[in-house]
Amino acid sequence: MLRRAAPTTAALCRRALSATPSSSRTAAATAAASSSAVNSILLRSLKEHYLEVCKMTPPPKVSPPEPFTIVKGALDQPSGPVLRREYGDDGEEISISVARLANILPAGADSDSDGAGEGGGMSASISQLFLHVDISKPGSGKSMQFLCGLYPDALGIHSVCLRSKNAESLNGDMTSKGGGEYRGRIFQELDEKVRDALHLYIEARGINEKLFRFLQAWLYVKDHRNLIRWFKSVGSAISEPKPK
Repeated sequence: MLRRAAPTTAALCRRALSATPSSSRTAAATAAASSSAVNSILLRSLKEHYLEVCKMTPPPKVSPPEPFTIVKGALDQPSGPVLRREYGDDGEEISISVARLANILPAGADSDSDGAGEGGGMSASISQLFLHVDISKPGSGKSMQFLCGLYPDALGIHSVCLRSKNAESLNGDMTSKGGGEYRGRIFQELDEKVRDALHLYIEARGINEKLFRFLQAWLYVKDHRNLIRWFKSVGSAISEPKPK
C-alpha cells in the first residue's frame, strides 16, 4: 500500500503566502473603518465643544488705567509684554507681562484663593494673576525686573532683581543662580524697610491692584482665542486627507 507523500516545507510556505494577501486586505480594511469611526467621534466632539466656546459670554470691555497702553498684537503672541508706559523726567520704560498665577506656582501654593472670579464666565484661576514687570531707563543695559502676584484688592512682590536687557526672559524662578548674574536675595529675606520701599517704588509707577480688572479681562479674551484656535487646528489635523 502506497503512502501519500507529506507536503514539503516549500509547499506549506506557498499555501501560507497565497492566503496572506486576502487576510491582510481584510485586516487593513477593518483597521481603516475603525480609525474612520474614531475620527468621526472625535471631530463631532470637537465641533460640539467649539460651538459651546463660541457662545461663551465675553467680559465687559475694559481699558487699562492711564497712562498705560496696550502693546499692539499682544493678544496674538504666545508671550511677551501686554502693557507699556513711560514714567518720570528720565523717560523710564515700563512693560508688564501677565499670566495666570496658577500656571506659575506649584499645585497648592495658592490655596488661599477665594475661588471667585469676576466678569461673565471667567474661571477662578483668573482671580489670581502673575506679573512680570520690567523697568529700565533709555540707554541703560540693565533693567529692574519684578515678579508679582496681583489680586483684585492687593499686589505682592515675589522677587526682584537687576538683569541685563538682553538676558533671556524670566521663567518665574528668580531664586535660581543660573545665567551668570547675581539676582539678589529672596525677597522675603530682605529687611522689612527695603521690602516696603520696593513696594512704594512700583506703586509710584502705577503697578497696583488697579491693573487687575483690565488684565483679568485681557487674559480671558486671550484664553478664549487660543482655545478656539486650538479646536480648529486639531480638527484640521484630524480631517486632513492622507497625501497621495
